[in-house]
Amino acid sequence: MQTNNYDKQAQALAVSPLDGRYGARLQHLSAYFSEFALMRSRVYTELIFLEALDETGLFPPLTAKEKERIAFFKENFALKDYFRIKEIEATIQHDVKSCEMFLREQLGLRQPNMIHFGLTSEDVNNLAYSFLMRDYLHKAQLPRLKEVLNVLLIMVREWRSVPFPARTHGQMASPTTAGKEMAVYLSRLLRLYRLLKDFRFSGKLNGATGNYSALNAAFPDYDWMAFSRRFLQKHGLEANLVTTQIEDHDTWASYLNWVKQINNIILDLDRDVWLYLTLGYFILAADKKAVGSSTMPHKVNPINFENSEGNMQVSIALINGLVDKLGNSRLQRDLSDSTVTRNIGVALAHSELALQETLRGLKKLAVNEPYCLHELEAHPELLAEPIQTILRREGVDDPYALLKEVTRGQHITLKDLHGLIDQLDIRPEVKTELKNLRVSEYIGDAVRICDAVITRAEKEIG
Repeated sequence: MQTNNYDKQAQALAVSPLDGRYGARLQHLSAYFSEFALMRSRVYTELIFLEALDETGLFPPLTAKEKERIAFFKENFALKDYFRIKEIEATIQHDVKSCEMFLREQLGLRQPNMIHFGLTSEDVNNLAYSFLMRDYLHKAQLPRLKEVLNVLLIMVREWRSVPFPARTHGQMASPTTAGKEMAVYLSRLLRLYRLLKDFRFSGKLNGATGNYSALNAAFPDYDWMAFSRRFLQKHGLEANLVTTQIEDHDTWASYLNWVKQINNIILDLDRDVWLYLTLGYFILAADKKAVGSSTMPHKVNPINFENSEGNMQVSIALINGLVDKLGNSRLQRDLSDSTVTRNIGVALAHSELALQETLRGLKKLAVNEPYCLHELEAHPELLAEPIQTILRREGVDDPYALLKEVTRGQHITLKDLHGLIDQLDIRPEVKTELKNLRVSEYIGDAVRICDAVITRAEKEIG
């Protein structure tokens, strides 16, 4: 993305790396998490409430021209409008009331008291934030996650049968395939992808202490609880009808916790890929123009996975703080949640940046197949597991102890294993079966597991 000179200057002077170093890569998030976006969403909330209020028939109906002006500002809220609201706020020191006064100026309604009728500021704020997070989820976050899923899906397809060394406790363990290793992460992420696709934020629209008191005082014969439910459901939110002055933010916390789970899965992937690169099982395509070290020309660093790891850790730490804070407030409400809520975008932006970095890294990743095969062939002791299991089938007394004695902590060859097999009192065809075992072929149902995950992923993400 190209930036003008002003943007470059702003990025150079920014306090946060999200707006500075990474500003060009995260600029699209300003549509959801900037102060302008919040004000636009507040205005939108006021306007759709005004439309819903008109439908009740409790006020003289809006004229065609009034409806046109409402529709215009729903779609065309601009920076000049934002700055006008900020001018008003500079005088009255209240952001939501400033939105109301702005709309009184711009709409010129015959019944201006319909604007913000019976509402408290938190009716507008909780909905404005939920609309922004919902839009971010569906327009930015899920598409980015789908991008990661598609890259992993390609890897699972291409590497489904490529033999790959496995490690448990850092030690050589029963082999797997490179595709199966990636299938694990694909499967884990698919679960969260499905949950987020179906996720619905909640909202409240019930006045100063959650009792619809002002609305009922003005129109006691109208069912404001039913109105609230209809309004929230119409606009894609779950109706939270039992609240204090503020919406409890429990669904925000649920959403953020699911994002944290995604972050932790990606963090796990980053670290495993980093270790596999260190072990030589994966290799990275080198960018000929890039430099891996200021002094060591040979280096190809796994910087994308390291950058992702760092940003995921920041995102997780922020989400933990947000979840701990947003679920509680003194009595009906205190203002401490206001400044904290503004940092939701910061937490999600670090997660977005991390996903971008992981994608960059994955697209440069390849399996070092010759080295993986060499590594597997160099460890014939890995066949101790299938040998002792087959001997169990044959009724041999404590074959685990027998194999442990000759393999644990020792360097043995395939010839040594075959010599042991020759000494066993078992049927000749079983000896042949055991001698035909090969480490690189001892991958169990890894290919079928990959195929199952591939089928599931194709169904989920198309």
